[in-house]
Amino acid sequence: MDTAHTAPPATTSVAGHALEPGTLPLLITLGLGVFAGALDLGVLSPALPALAIAFGVGPRALPWIFTLYLLSSVVSIPIMTKLADRNGRRPVYIACVAIFAVGSLVAIFAQNFPMFLSARAIQAFGAGGIFPVATAAIADRVPPERRGAALGLVAATWGVAAIVGPLVGGLFTHFLSWHWIFIANVPLAIVVIALARTTLPVTIANVRGPLDVAGIGLLTIGLVGLMFGLTQYDVTGATSNLQPRLWLTGGIAALIAFVFAERIAREPVIPPRFFTDGQLALVYGLEILIGILEGALFFIPAALVAAEHLSYAAAGAVAAIGALMFVVVIPGAGRALDAAGSRVVLTVGTTLTAAGLALFAVGFADVWLAIGAMIVAGCGFGALLGAPTRYIVTNRAGSQQRSAAVGLLSVCLILGQILGGSLAGGVIGSQSSAVAGYHVAYLWFTAIAIVAGLVTFGLHPKARERAEARP
Repeated sequence: MDTAHTAPPATTSVAGHALEPGTLPLLITLGLGVFAGALDLGVLSPALPALAIAFGVGPRALPWIFTLYLLSSVVSIPIMTKLADRNGRRPVYIACVAIFAVGSLVAIFAQNFPMFLSARAIQAFGAGGIFPVATAAIADRVPPERRGAALGLVAATWGVAAIVGPLVGGLFTHFLSWHWIFIANVPLAIVVIALARTTLPVTIANVRGPLDVAGIGLLTIGLVGLMFGLTQYDVTGATSNLQPRLWLTGGIAALIAFVFAERIAREPVIPPRFFTDGQLALVYGLEILIGILEGALFFIPAALVAAEHLSYAAAGAVAAIGALMFVVVIPGAGRALDAAGSRVVLTVGTTLTAAGLALFAVGFADVWLAIGAMIVAGCGFGALLGAPTRYIVTNRAGSQQRSAAVGLLSVCLILGQILGGSLAGGVIGSQSSAVAGYHVAYLWFTAIAIVAGLVTFGLHPKARERAEARP
């Protein structure tokens, strides 16, 4: 073996880990794409009142801006990730970024609410594939012993976007117009596409059978039914749940049919072994729990406003402390993956998250306790949401199915987020007062974090995890 390839002058460093030449430009390219997609999630929150006025819609219509985005993302993820495994990372990643940019252009020039919702669906269809394909591309290029640091660096851009998004959205809406919220996406997408053409390696799967059209169709119908039913379900029973139940029943039936179809498919969109592999199945279940916990973050400002009578700006600032800790912790958590393994990072992350949510549940009526809770929980979420579950999946899936495996992980996270939001909304609405509702809801979230912590003990330790890593 030529030692010149491993000599210190020929390497770059990420989080203290040496990387092969050319890897840092790849990480920058992928990080910019992930940042663009993540920015689009939070940037609209401050603009919702302006959108309601511009399109003449009421508060019942506004949630569709986010619901449709989630639905389109869920449809996109398995399709884009399967295409990335089948046709290579570079063309699919570029296509995802381009579709996202087209959706942004449509949003800028939207003249009515249906056109704007269509733009959101187009954006989400492109953005849905960006993060999982980026994760697979990193795993293709970076060896397992250095993969945690690289995944952590790219994941950190997601946390930065969570902080920057609401600020950018508020400034653009206040001083210009909500239309201009999306303007930065277009030049950013052009830069990412130009970089991707030179920095992303060309990877083609060794086996290229027919595309599993039946599987994709059944999975799409099933996920749309499941997601739509969950987003419309009223756990308090205050309104009729017949329509959501029909969606849920249809979605579950389609997913059952999908499972049987995948067993006989030549090139299944989601290989059945993802569920027969005990470690992968455990990680997918854990990712749903993590998504539920992430749903707890959505209600923090509202809880502070209800209990502390803070302004929305002040409550948002307290919540932003948690996002800031998330950004600070992610790179270190990525490095810890390489040093200690994913089980240790996930166990620590769930423990800190449980402690932070418990402190918030009993202390959000005191602003200083709330700030302390955000610091502790933010550190926990930084460990959970950065890279550890993707680290496990990319190590076990193998290069030919890596994108599909990571894509399923993203679907599980979105499913958990919807479950978490539904759980919190139902619990809060069922109590005698909003403050009492938030107290009970965050006790529930604390219990779920404890369950997630117990699940992490079923993961393999570092030594066995490394031994089972697939090329």
